[in-house]
Amino acid sequence: MDDLTAIDSPVHRLHPLSKLVTTTIYIMVVVSFHKYDLSGLAAMILHPAVLFALGSIPPGICFYRMRYVMPLVCAVGLLNPFFDRTPMLVLGPLTLTGGIISMVTLMLKGILCLTASFLLAATTPVDSLCYALLQIHMPRMIVTLFLLTFRYVFVMLEEAAVMTEAYQLRAPGQKGIHYTAWGSFLGQLLLRSMDRAGELYESMLLRGFDGSFRYASGKKPGIRDILFPVLMITMFLVFRFNRVADLLGALVLRGV
Repeated sequence: MDDLTAIDSPVHRLHPLSKLVTTTIYIMVVVSFHKYDLSGLAAMILHPAVLFALGSIPPGICFYRMRYVMPLVCAVGLLNPFFDRTPMLVLGPLTLTGGIISMVTLMLKGILCLTASFLLAATTPVDSLCYALLQIHMPRMIVTLFLLTFRYVFVMLEEAAVMTEAYQLRAPGQKGIHYTAWGSFLGQLLLRSMDRAGELYESMLLRGFDGSFRYASGKKPGIRDILFPVLMITMFLVFRFNRVADLLGALVLRGV
């Protein structure tokens, strides 16, 4: 993520507050779509598509990084077709029920929200993002916890890697960790992580940590930083309250 935030692009150069507000409004608008409004929701794909292009971020990186989260999000609506069997759309021999449409809509909502969050993190350094959170009066304690979690989650991952390697050395030829050892493994991981967290906190105190950080990016928003959220939020509202996809489809069919 640090490599992605170091890219020089028009999106990366935007003020962090501008991107934070735009992403927050985007997620709120995406979630507000009706469960059957799949065509209206499909128009919201334009926002991440524009950011991928202007931010020079390959979409494959986004979906690869979220490959473990995406299936969980998509699994939320898998039972909808069993509960909602009302016919909604007939395409020749295929009949789409309300459950199928609501399932696809729910999956698309989750994917779009995750993608927007990823793009915000991939185009904004964490220090600048924390600065933007303070600008909207987010409690400083929450911002500090967010920063520390982002910075030091790799400490827990390193402990997990060391423990996994030690387990494999003691159980050669075994694939993965046996389920009987899951409880003790997680308990030891928690204890080791707490010990490392204590050591890190002591080192921070020795370096003068007083409970707050001096976050980066104190520059004022420029004209471009103001126009970007205004234009994007206007586009979101147009897509939300107007069936743009249906209008475009009608124009295409009329032209054909």
